[in-house]
Parts: sequence; C-alpha cells; structure tokens
Amino acid sequence: MAKITLRVNGASRSLDADPQMPLLYALRNDLELKGPRFGCGKGQCGACSVLVDGKVVRSCSTPMERVAGKSVTTLEGLGSSAKPSVVQQAFIDEQAAQCGYCSNGMVVAATALLKENPHPSDQQIREALAHNLCRCGTHVRIVKAVQRAAQQLA
Repeated sequence: MAKITLRVNGASRSLDADPQMPLLYALRNDLELKGPRFGCGKGQCGACSVLVDGKVVRSCSTPMERVAGKSVTTLEGLGSSAKPSVVQQAFIDEQAAQCGYCSNGMVVAATALLKENPHPSDQQIREALAHNLCRCGTHVRIVKAVQRAAQQLA
C-alpha cells in the first residue's frame, strides 16, 4: 500500500492504495463515483473512460501509480443533474442512450474531442467515438448529440 494523491473532479484526494490497483476501483469503491463503469476490464470497451489531464484514459487498465499527482475528471466532474455540461445536455436532448451503459465513455470521449476540435466533421466524431462500444445501436443519436453540442459550443 502507498499514499497516492491526485485531483479528482477538482478536489485533492489522497488514498491508501496498491500502486497497481486500477484507477476504476478507487473511483467507484473508495470515492463512490459511479459514472465510470466496469465493462470489459481490458480497456477495450470505453465504459470506464475518464479524463486524465484532459486526455481520455481507460480507468480499468490504468494503475493508480500512473495517475499520482494528476487531474482526473469523471462524468460527475463534467456536470450534474441540476447543471449538466453542454455535452451531457445534448445527449439528453437527443435521447442518445438506450441502456446507458456506454454513455459514460461516449460523453467523456465527446468532451475530449470538442475541447481539442470544437468543429469536428461527422467522420472525426465517428473516429473519436470508435473505441467506445455500444451494443444498443444508438450510434446515430450519439453522433447527433455530439453535433448538437458542437453547435452550442460554437
């Protein structure tokens, strides 16, 4: 065990954790943040995505030691039910979730895309979301939600 300090959603947090423990476990179990979800456990589905220093990271395959001293933003840090982010609101407005399991990863990836490229093409949106699996088939609505968010941020 080691004392690992990081910023989570703007607040400094120190945890006694195994340096090899996946970040996802600390977020969900220790910090009780339920946005990032356990999907595949191999970093391939995107359900566990978070932003680390503004970049999309798979928290299920990222050890705690790799995020020490860094800024981690989860879905909860992007907005709240009372004041959702522009991307979150666009997903709500476009009804871009069916089961909702992939929504965390989609919203996180879309947020990162729009910070880097505020006017993405449809192809760029699809490429940015390509590593997030959705089995419900709401991809068309998800792309529309990202387009809506981009228009609102313009």
